[in-house]
Amino acid sequence: MRNPEQPIVMTTYGQVRGVTEQDIDVWRGIPYAAPPVGERRWRAPQPPQPWRETRDATAFSAASWQNAQFCRELAGGDPGGFSEDCLYLNVWSPAARDKPLPVMVWLHGGGFTLGAGSLPPYDGRALARRGVILVTVNYRLGHLGFFAHPALEGEEEAGPVHNFALLDHIAALRWVQDNIAAFGGDRDNVTLFGESAGARSVLSLMASPLAKGLFHKAIIQSGYTLPDIPRRKALANGAALTRHLGLENPTAAQLRALPAETFWQLTAPHVIGPAPVAGDIVLPEPMLETFFAARQHPMPVMVGSNSDEASVLAYFGVNLEEQIRKLRRERRFGLGLIRLLYPGVRGDRELGRQVCRDMAFTTLGFVVMQAQSRRGVPCWRYWFDYVAEAERETYAHGAWHGNEVPYVFDNLTLAEPVKTYATQADRDFAGQVADYWVRFATEATAQSQALDGPVRWLACVRGRDRLLRIGINKKAGWRLENRFMRARLALFKRVMRYHVTLD
Repeated sequence: MRNPEQPIVMTTYGQVRGVTEQDIDVWRGIPYAAPPVGERRWRAPQPPQPWRETRDATAFSAASWQNAQFCRELAGGDPGGFSEDCLYLNVWSPAARDKPLPVMVWLHGGGFTLGAGSLPPYDGRALARRGVILVTVNYRLGHLGFFAHPALEGEEEAGPVHNFALLDHIAALRWVQDNIAAFGGDRDNVTLFGESAGARSVLSLMASPLAKGLFHKAIIQSGYTLPDIPRRKALANGAALTRHLGLENPTAAQLRALPAETFWQLTAPHVIGPAPVAGDIVLPEPMLETFFAARQHPMPVMVGSNSDEASVLAYFGVNLEEQIRKLRRERRFGLGLIRLLYPGVRGDRELGRQVCRDMAFTTLGFVVMQAQSRRGVPCWRYWFDYVAEAERETYAHGAWHGNEVPYVFDNLTLAEPVKTYATQADRDFAGQVADYWVRFATEATAQSQALDGPVRWLACVRGRDRLLRIGINKKAGWRLENRFMRARLALFKRVMRYHVTLD
């Protein structure tokens, strides 16, 4: 008989005991792979060791090594403890289930260096109450997640491997395929979604031959256009990094003997990456090339970005005003034309803010939409511009990078700092946003044309360039637009292709 307060589920590797919180069953810290430590560092994840006794799954696991202060300031909260033993996931499921439910698997952002699936904004109770199973995933970060070095060459029989974090995602998705039915989920209706670096991972898995068939829909929130690192460059970067650590020609054993916490403490100019590497068995070609050629796995996609994404670039040392001055000095790609595409924008700083936003973030949604149209599968595009009522003077330029996340999860009461001043109107708007995301996971198919909600959200299909504005001028509102920013995004797509060709 089911214990209503301690739900127990049998997984492939043994039983796990969770906890019921109000009307939601929650399992925290379930291992989906063996600890990637010792000889397993910088290798493809292996299955976990089975266990005989029922395993307690009521506490979150440790996150991958990272800077805790930066995570609290930039990535959504306190990640808790750190360990190289970090390959665990968390599951939220309605306690009352009478049929298999759609599954949503979340990949957190944080520039591949910060974050955890346990952060408060990602709490899955509000989405699970809408009738889905939510899974959040921890994965290897920083140079533990993406690394290439000559000493590690030839270790995998299938070919070179450098994208260990992406392999972690693939292992988690395989775990979902093997186990989610026991938690009430439908293994044939899995939506993979993520924000920022998590969105980049979703895109990479849509391009990876190793991820084919493991998920069926994708949501890409604020994915960015930074190119993948070519394999040859990644190998050179790895050698330069180990020289900085005092290892001139290290063996694989010497590299694996380095303490795990060595890598996140590195500071510029010695932080080279991390980023996905093009040219291994996970990503045989650059992700952007895959989408330019429309070779991505065909599936329904939702993609979008926020109205003030450039807010995050300062943390990476990008001077927005200097970017316009650089264009002026180099006389490439037509600064005069760019000014024509931004009528009414005054001054290099504001122009730089909008140009960098569109080149780094907005254009990617346009590229994905066109690739989807060429493959004949629907794409729902959005532009998020809502700002909480109490923040509208502070966020004068619109929604910052990552601001949409607590709305997507309907977690304004959990996310710092908005939980301290969110109004009922803010919470109502968040509920409508979350409803759209769940409706996509529940209803979208390759034949779908629209999602119902406050506005009937029409998909982009061949020859129809549509976009839903979520929030109008920072306030509550919904509007479907045709050919949103079409001219400037078409220009920046050409610029993007030029730089990818150079790499």
